[in-house]
Amino acid sequence: MRAQTVQCMLCPKQCKIPEGRSGDCRIRINIGGKLKAVTFGFPVAVHVDPVEKKPFFHYFPGTPILSVATVGCNMHCKNCQNWEISQANPEDQEAYDLPPKALVQAALSRNIPLIAYTYTEPIVYYEYTYESALLGKQQGLRSAIVSAGYANPEPMRALFKVVEAATIDVKCFDEQFYRDICDGGLKPVLNTLVIAKEENAWLEVSNLVIPTLSDDRQKIAMLVRWVKQNLGDETPLHFLRFVPHHKLKNLPPTPVETLEDAWKLALDAGMKYVYIGNVPGHEAENTRCPSCGKVVIGRVGYRITEMHLKKNLCEFCGAKIAGVFRGAT
Repeated sequence: MRAQTVQCMLCPKQCKIPEGRSGDCRIRINIGGKLKAVTFGFPVAVHVDPVEKKPFFHYFPGTPILSVATVGCNMHCKNCQNWEISQANPEDQEAYDLPPKALVQAALSRNIPLIAYTYTEPIVYYEYTYESALLGKQQGLRSAIVSAGYANPEPMRALFKVVEAATIDVKCFDEQFYRDICDGGLKPVLNTLVIAKEENAWLEVSNLVIPTLSDDRQKIAMLVRWVKQNLGDETPLHFLRFVPHHKLKNLPPTPVETLEDAWKLALDAGMKYVYIGNVPGHEAENTRCPSCGKVVIGRVGYRITEMHLKKNLCEFCGAKIAGVFRGAT
């Protein structure tokens, strides 16, 4: 009997996988003619992080978030900071035995209200993300993903029925960059962003600014314009400093001046909440009220230093601050 090939429809690569082999992400394997995510319930990373680390700046600021990841990714970014696990085979990494019920219980027992599927790519361990988020939602927990967003529309629309927030990393507003540096594509990522917005997930966008590769001012301006037009001017936008990693150790860290230029460009374009990341102590870590200009959330790194919100309103002028905050309706 001829071995059956199965096709994975989770991401745009749509891998056709022979019996006993895995797709491009390494963890979705054809076993007996059925596609199985072999990392289901076996995360390799389990940590409690500040929610700001994701980064989420307008989603329960100052709150701890239980963060998990399995091995695997459907892209192969040359700058990946977690490449030891994202590019690993499942048999090469020790893992925790933490099925969805145990994961949710771990959060509940520690009084942690949020779970993040992060570090690698939660889309490739989709079933674990979905089932854990659904169970958590039934128990009063909220779930978020930190993702590159390189996925097909149907599974993402279903996922955003149970996942309530997302930080999506737009690598660069350039298809060639995605092909050369990430082994992916831009258009599916933009589709994921629109779907998240349509499904009413809280959405923040990050962009790692890499010297000589993704620091082109015109491309950054194109990203800002697209976000404003398609997601709205209240969408938090994070410009992150690159530090040498993985296959891009030959490049220098992003000059702070480059990040400041992107930050000012976005503000001048009318974006209301723009941030600089990985530069602890910079003024662009703070959230300012778009109405009165005063700092309503002060930060140094991942630490909240001051908070001037009454639910979701600026304490100084009463203007509404976009986001999901404790006690806000």
